[in-house]
Amino acid sequence: MNGIHDMGGMHGFGPVEPEPNEPVFHSRWESRVLGLTRACGVQGIFNIDESRHAIERMAPGDYLASSYYERWLDRNVRLLVEKGVITREELERRMADLAAGRDPAPAHTDPDLQARMVRTLTERPHFRQPGPPPRFNAGDHIVTRHDAPVGHTRLPRYARGKHGVIARSHGSYIFPDTNAHDGGHQAHPLYSVRFHAAELWGVSAESWAPVHIDLWERYLEAAPPER
Repeated sequence: MNGIHDMGGMHGFGPVEPEPNEPVFHSRWESRVLGLTRACGVQGIFNIDESRHAIERMAPGDYLASSYYERWLDRNVRLLVEKGVITREELERRMADLAAGRDPAPAHTDPDLQARMVRTLTERPHFRQPGPPPRFNAGDHIVTRHDAPVGHTRLPRYARGKHGVIARSHGSYIFPDTNAHDGGHQAHPLYSVRFHAAELWGVSAESWAPVHIDLWERYLEAAPPER
């Protein structure tokens, strides 16, 4: 989808300024948001593509004004409500109780769930799947599709309708565009595609600088032969 989250190549936001000695978490609540996200994932409440699309659906002003983990928290609330795990009324009632110092959350441990959460940090075999043979080979010239999808996609706006060259094939992987919308895995070939920076951003880009983007086969078409 086209939205404020798709910021690649956009101007006017100033330089990225890394924080010196940035801590892993700035506040304890951020670590809890991460833990909640992992717990939801390993229990199959939502997948990574659904979670990305939920962040994309934030109001543009809220998205720009939010920190990284504030976006995660917004995403978690949205999906838990949409999937019927909690209701908005239950959430608001619980927030009021906590704000008033009533009924603090009881201690809870689940060693099995914790172990599964830790494993997901290093083991992700489910992302790569059997699929059809690749249509393209290294060195093939392609052009990316040029449209404005209404749902989730991993083809960034700045790379649509652009000419590139297949650098390598990664094998078949789950297709985010369908996995985000209950459309199944629909695994098919994923490629590293090389573009010239000027092809993506025009003459103001660094001359002949290569940019590699991982793109699924459904985003690509064979480039027409040169005349």
